[in-house]
Amino acid sequence: MSERLQKYLANKGLGSRREIEKWITEGRISVDGEVAELGCKVDGSENIQVDGRLIRQPKRETKPRTIIYHKPPGEICTRTDPQGRKTVYHSLPKVLNARWVSVGRLDFNTSGLLLLTTDGELANQLMHPSSELQREYAVRAFGELSDEQLTALKTGVELDDGKAKFDAIDFTEGKGANRSYVVVVSEGRNRIIRRMFEAMDCRVNRLMRVRYGPISLPRDVRPGKYRELTDKEMSRLRAAVA
Repeated sequence: MSERLQKYLANKGLGSRREIEKWITEGRISVDGEVAELGCKVDGSENIQVDGRLIRQPKRETKPRTIIYHKPPGEICTRTDPQGRKTVYHSLPKVLNARWVSVGRLDFNTSGLLLLTTDGELANQLMHPSSELQREYAVRAFGELSDEQLTALKTGVELDDGKAKFDAIDFTEGKGANRSYVVVVSEGRNRIIRRMFEAMDCRVNRLMRVRYGPISLPRDVRPGKYRELTDKEMSRLRAAVA
């Protein structure tokens, strides 16, 4: 049974479908010696190469894996870094005939829950805007938000790339000049939490993701550590994007 090239390679864990579609348009993938085009379909019997590297069929089917990783501050979510900084991939287990795909990213100074999977199709579904999966964050900010500002953050704030809003924001505690909040947002725009606080003249000095969709950061997964999702957690995750 044939399927689109980007879906086939995503299911092999080479990346998300959107990422692989970009590779196709850049001419980085060939099928049986011909440069692949969008819309190309394969059944797995073809000679498929990415950047000249042959994508071999595994000798045996390997079950996709999905893990929770507790990202500490000071790590980046790219595979390599020109500045030599540590990436999250240094801390992950090795996988056979696949590779880890991160479900969204956390910036260098942000900590907390990062989902990674070898199932590229699942990663694509979880990150697609149509899924509208909520992300929950614990925020500590320098400065206090007024009731009017809290309302504005929930109704919409104009940023340089368009209007954005929080699904919810709740004050939790205040110590000195710092205030702590719990924030829920349904989009993954770059640095959206920090930028929305900055629009209110508040500076975020600690940001931690504690939930992505139905999956919360377990208390027993310490910074820099990971664990596999349970069958029950996987069922909830797949149901969220069904």
